[in-house]
Amino acid sequence: MNISTAQKQTRILVQAAAAVCDEKKGQNTRILELDPVDSGLSDFFLVTSAANERQAIAIADEIELRLKHSFGVYPNSVEGRRNGEWILLDYVDFVIHVFLAERRAFYDIERLRKSARPLTPDEFDAELKAALAEKTRAVRQRKAAKAKPAAARRKQATKKLPAAAKRGAGKTSANKFPVRRPKAKKTAKRAAKK
Repeated sequence: MNISTAQKQTRILVQAAAAVCDEKKGQNTRILELDPVDSGLSDFFLVTSAANERQAIAIADEIELRLKHSFGVYPNSVEGRRNGEWILLDYVDFVIHVFLAERRAFYDIERLRKSARPLTPDEFDAELKAALAEKTRAVRQRKAAKAKPAAARRKQATKKLPAAAKRGAGKTSANKFPVRRPKAKKTAKRAAKK
C-alpha cells in the first residue's frame, strides 16, 4: 500500500478520533474507507453509536477537543449537536458520524456506501503501522544504497595513498605529524653537556 504524506496525516487523525470513540464507550465503531471514484471529497467515514443523547454529545465534543488540542485541526462544520441523535463532524478529508443506536440502524450509512471498505479501528491501526513500516524500510534502503558508494570511495582513496599515509589514515590530524621539540630544550641539553 503506497500512502502519501497527506493520506498518512488523515489516517492518523481518523485513528485518534476512533481512539476517543473507544475511550468514551462508543459502540460498534467502524471506519469506512471510501472509494476515490465514489467519495467526492472525503476519504473516510468514522461511524460509531451511543446509548443516549448525552453520550453522543460527549463523544462528539471529546473528538473535536482532542483533534483541536493534539493536532490543531478544527471541523469544517458540525451538524446535529443540539438534539444528539445524529452528530456529524465534517473534517473534509474524513467525516465522523455519531449516532444513537436506533438512528444508525434506521439510516444504515454502511449499506448506503456499498463500495466503501469497512474496517475496525484495530484493522485500520494495523494497516497504518504496516504502511509506515514499509515507508521506513524504503528510506533505510535508500540511505544504505547511498552509504555504500561513499564507503567504496573511501576505500579506493586509501589504496592510492603511500604506505606511510595509510598507517596514519585512521588517526586524527594531530597524530599524523611528527612532534617537534622546542629549540629551547635542545640548547639546554647542549649547555648541560658542556
